[in-house]
Amino acid sequence: MARIEIDTSEFVALSASYSAASEEVGKLANMIVRKTAHDIAADAKNFVPVDTGNLKGSIGTDATANGGGAYEAVIGPTASYGIYVEQGTSRMAPHLYMSGALDRRQPAFVQAMEQLAERAANGNT
Repeated sequence: MARIEIDTSEFVALSASYSAASEEVGKLANMIVRKTAHDIAADAKNFVPVDTGNLKGSIGTDATANGGGAYEAVIGPTASYGIYVEQGTSRMAPHLYMSGALDRRQPAFVQAMEQLAERAANGNT
């Protein structure tokens, strides 16, 4: 009977390094999502027209990790009339405070995520 020995220690070490890298990438991606969400909220507060300050004060963000590497941020006002200010009505022109903030921050977000993906692909996390 032939005996075959296989040393899997290098595979185990490689697997552990990928797990550590994956965890680090996840942490960095979460930081990018959270920072961008806060930046968008801050910009929206600067762009929103102010009458009483209620709409401006209601703009916030809630960023969560949904598991499996998915991160989500909800950004916007809690004031019920926020959508009407953003999109306008038949009597009022739109004030693109949320879309303007998103448009301003989207390129930096995409660039940061691309850099993170490149670093992860090259093993530089």
